Amino acid sequence: MTPLAPRQGFGAMRLRDQTTDDTDRDPVAVIHAALDAGITMVDTADAYRNEELVGRAIHGRRDEVLLASKFGLVWHGELAGDFDVRADPAYVRQACEASLRRLGVEVIDLYYLHHRSETVPIEETVGAMAELVDQGKVRGLGLSNVTANDLRRAHAVHPIVALQEQWSLLQRGVEQELLPAAAELGVTIVAHSPTGHGLWHRTRAADEPDAVVGTIARTHDATAGQVALAWVHHREHVHNVPVVPLPGTTRVSHLRANLAACDIRLSDDELRQLDSLRVVRA
Repeated sequence: MTPLAPRQGFGAMRLRDQTTDDTDRDPVAVIHAALDAGITMVDTADAYRNEELVGRAIHGRRDEVLLASKFGLVWHGELAGDFDVRADPAYVRQACEASLRRLGVEVIDLYYLHHRSETVPIEETVGAMAELVDQGKVRGLGLSNVTANDLRRAHAVHPIVALQEQWSLLQRGVEQELLPAAAELGVTIVAHSPTGHGLWHRTRAADEPDAVVGTIARTHDATAGQVALAWVHHREHVHNVPVVPLPGTTRVSHLRANLAACDIRLSDDELRQLDSLRVVRA
């Protein structure tokens, strides 16, 4: 499998087809800007309902993309949390075929179970996913929204390449049990929502009410969102585990701001200040 993106991925969750004259918000232009900037990982899911869009955007540039998608969430409506989890072997095969068709590709580089199942043993799910690898339909396997025990049990069936979990200044629950398990097994952590679902992007640094983040942002002539994202980039060195931050955006301008965060070098003192912020651990 192609190595995971060394700097930053692109999360396509919020991308939607839309008619607009604003090239900054054109979804295909956003993905192309990511590829032009050297971002290789493009991450979507059947639950995002935009695989066709992603497929069109990467058409003609497939060899530049580490394409990731997910399966397992079956929505009942538009409300958050209004879904069932399907992880039985028959559904694994069905979901993969449907994603390949929507994406317009012959192989998915990184295929995730989107959420742990309470009814299907993870060994059965990963066993079926491993068959997809054997068939050449998938190159690598990932997990999302699982426990450390799930990760270990899954890895015993087939190597797990990536673990996608929320990790940000505001959400550090991954650090308790999942991070040590991933480090032990050599699994890359793909950190989704690294700016706290955009919370830190809502204001410029000069207006940011949080004194710590605001002060550090002004020191680096950056936004609060860029500092929050830079903090996630530094996790790889702090915890000695591969980390790929996965910010998502629907604007070319925001994409470029996210990329600029890769070059922010936070001092040890700044990292200590950020680490000391009150956060949600679980």
